[in-house]
Amino acid sequence: MSAPHGEDGSARAIVAAFLANLGIALAKLVAFAVTGAASMLAEGVHSIADTGNQGLLFIGGRRARKPATGAHPFGYGRERYFWSFVVAVVLFTAGGLFAVMEGVEKIRRPHELESWPWAVGTLLVAFALETSSLRTAVRESRELKGELGWPDFIRHAKGPELPVVLLEDTGALLGLAFALLGIGLAELTGNPRFDAVGSLAIGALLGCIAFVLAVETKSLLIGEAAAPAVQAAICAALEGTPGVDRVIHLRTEHLGPDDLLVVAKIAVDGAMPLSETAVVIDRAEAAVRAGVPEARLMFLEPDVDRRMPTRETGGRS
Repeated sequence: MSAPHGEDGSARAIVAAFLANLGIALAKLVAFAVTGAASMLAEGVHSIADTGNQGLLFIGGRRARKPATGAHPFGYGRERYFWSFVVAVVLFTAGGLFAVMEGVEKIRRPHELESWPWAVGTLLVAFALETSSLRTAVRESRELKGELGWPDFIRHAKGPELPVVLLEDTGALLGLAFALLGIGLAELTGNPRFDAVGSLAIGALLGCIAFVLAVETKSLLIGEAAAPAVQAAICAALEGTPGVDRVIHLRTEHLGPDDLLVVAKIAVDGAMPLSETAVVIDRAEAAVRAGVPEARLMFLEPDVDRRMPTRETGGRS
């Protein structure tokens, strides 16, 4: 079975980010060794953390493809959510905290910059590589984003990899700007503490990005309903099936980005023979899967229409 387009796009974005961050990390660490700039070291550690994060996303994608077992009957789709949450933790601890600690240390014990053109040149090369990585992530996200704005896409996307790469690459570009500003001011004013302030700004930025990632992936990790449009499509498919009067209530939950659990109670004719009811349920399941392919696991409960309250649907809290 071929991977969905969204999964292929996520893989391409991860590969682009991994290669860019690996090269950038090496260049930044060499530049730090030459210049002694605190912001260069903070950026180097930031890029090392980002490189490791792409590896974690690869691990999540591979483990999520494991078949269901007796111990995990719904499969391993949530591995992608778990490892994306780990990325947020790594970004905060290995990236943000280190940058803040380095900045504080260099404010207390300033270090004069050496060979600042080397640092500036490295940052400009890193800018070009990060921009290329971000362009790949944006291109792969456009089809999935649809009419949503970028903040809404990051907020509501069910696949975690592309939002993670988008946020990391955007944060990397902002971090490079902070480092360039800090080094530039330190050289122009002769005050190396500006370089330390750049490192502090990078740490604060990474902390904010890590917080956003943690909040969004936590929502997916604990179980999130399908988007309202998807729920409406499921209800329309069920109620469009001959023999189904209406949907009494509906519950959905993402077991993975492309794996949706659907549980619904449907009203049918109470006088209908059991064999006909079974046929109606089979048709209803087929109708839902035709319109919503990710609805791979479905449980439909037939009931007599007692004019119960209108259907209830769940959304993101």
